[in-house]
Amino acid sequence: MIRRRTRLRILTSFILKSVFVALLVLSMMFSAGSTNQAQAEEAELINIPGSFSGSLGFFTDYRYRGLSQTDRHPTIQGSFDWAHEKGYYLGVWGSNVDFGESGATAGQGASTEFDFYGGVARQYYGIDIDLGLLWYTYPGAQDSLSYDFMEYTASIGYSWEILSLSTGVNFAPEFYASSDEATYWTLDAEVSLIQNLTFTGHYGYQWVEDNASYTHPDYADFSIGFAYSTNGFDLSLQYVNTDIEDRNCGVVDACEGDVVFGISRGF
Repeated sequence: MIRRRTRLRILTSFILKSVFVALLVLSMMFSAGSTNQAQAEEAELINIPGSFSGSLGFFTDYRYRGLSQTDRHPTIQGSFDWAHEKGYYLGVWGSNVDFGESGATAGQGASTEFDFYGGVARQYYGIDIDLGLLWYTYPGAQDSLSYDFMEYTASIGYSWEILSLSTGVNFAPEFYASSDEATYWTLDAEVSLIQNLTFTGHYGYQWVEDNASYTHPDYADFSIGFAYSTNGFDLSLQYVNTDIEDRNCGVVDACEGDVVFGISRGF
């Protein structure tokens, strides 16, 4: 079993890196030969294909699929992204984490999480389609905890004048903590209320093959709240919860519902 999992991790890591390289090569092919001449006396400069963006935010809790990843403490999160006009994208997202390890795992856990992702997002007949890969890493965690894992991601969405709906599926061949295959399904909605104010709703369901290793049963998570943009800042206020009973929650506080406030800014 250990050898199978090791081979699987090596294979998924190779696939992830290969896809990332392929996406970058394709995007560069689409933009090959593009140049920018700032001034006549200056040498021509090769344009970097695509565009870059980032974000930095503060949140009162980091909730991943309804579960607190910071022991219900505040978190600082940031991202850096590259996107090509053809729809290809790459990015990295980071946050502090606190899984409350104790006993046998005391001092072996992670204090940070970095997610690397890439894919292609396009629109056909008004329908938004996104296919990608997502790699979760937890620097500092002992290898024996098997925190790192990869997911294939797919989503579709459609927007009307004031309503946007989307649904998606994430599949992990080997989920967090060596809990074997896992699938996560989501349904999200946004309703524009007044200028810059949006109502948000989310429902998700997590299936995990090895619930004992994951320390949680299959469960549903949901959230409702509001998002508001002003002067370049994005503010959010959400109530987040799961249907996991306290006796089935490995870390009880992680499963309980709570109100989460966040403020972030893009650049």
